[in-house]
Amino acid sequence: MPNQPSSETASETRNAKGEWRPPYGIKYAPLLSWPWRPLQVLKWLVSYPGFALPTNLLLLAISALSWMLTQPEVARCAHFKWDWMLWILVRNQALIWMYYGAYYLWLYVWKKEGTKGKYDRRWPARNSRVFLFNNQVWDNIFWTAGVSGLIWTGLEWLTMWLYANHHIPYLDWNEHPVWFVAWIIVIPFWREFHFYWVHRAIHWKPLYRRVHYLHHKNINPNPWSGMAMHPVEGLLYLSVALIHWVIPSHPFHFLFNLQHAGLGPAGGHDGFEGPIVHGKFPTGSYFHYLHHRYFECNYGESTLPLDKWFGTFRDGLPEGEGATLKDEHPGKG
Repeated sequence: MPNQPSSETASETRNAKGEWRPPYGIKYAPLLSWPWRPLQVLKWLVSYPGFALPTNLLLLAISALSWMLTQPEVARCAHFKWDWMLWILVRNQALIWMYYGAYYLWLYVWKKEGTKGKYDRRWPARNSRVFLFNNQVWDNIFWTAGVSGLIWTGLEWLTMWLYANHHIPYLDWNEHPVWFVAWIIVIPFWREFHFYWVHRAIHWKPLYRRVHYLHHKNINPNPWSGMAMHPVEGLLYLSVALIHWVIPSHPFHFLFNLQHAGLGPAGGHDGFEGPIVHGKFPTGSYFHYLHHRYFECNYGESTLPLDKWFGTFRDGLPEGEGATLKDEHPGKG
């Protein structure tokens, strides 16, 4: 067995409860900061880590491989038949288990990072009646893979049938190459915009009490908490891909949008501040962890400053040390 990393480093900051926080206030990406600095935005777009690398390009690569190697031809989807439907179901479950499972194995089974950068020192709850099966991870797997994963697949079945029967607008690569590429760039931003407003909506008390409460059982999230959602929330969250029912797009754009939404929450809920894997892979979202910790803040992510604009932003500094974006270190969303 390789040596385990030390649990703490001298540079880490923890409060009296043992909760980790960075020594700086989290900040939005420079995309919409003012005064606008084009060189800083360009650096953010192409640097590592940045907008494209590693997460968005990784998810794009997964979607491209899924499309080329595993996606049924659109014409086959003109009728609901189990040959192509079962194939999509198995493919989607394999993606969930491999992607979420990789984070969980590295951080929670093998514990390769110890508790270094772990927002909450505690490990996932066991013997807790709060969760199904009295186990937080089993509960989260059930809701993420077993429920949200089925909603993901159901939306894909229906949308592929709609494309095959020409019921929704279609964008051809050969006729509109610029718009084809533009869609790929826009999808991560659309995802964040949609997520903010859906998330605000399900914090409305009647919806929170009946729907969103389930996700917020995970005060101390782990990768499998990502899509551990009530079925209503799962449908609302994944409805981000239904924009392709209205605006002309290619089935690949729909696939990328849906897989981005389905896989992205793993890194945002892994409970650690990266980089991990020998300090090379950035991950984690202190921005979103603060939402799980305090509930009524940081509904969106850290690219579009929607929380800042609508007064729901929390920077992570202790009360009295600042609640505005004054630091130079960007948070991760």
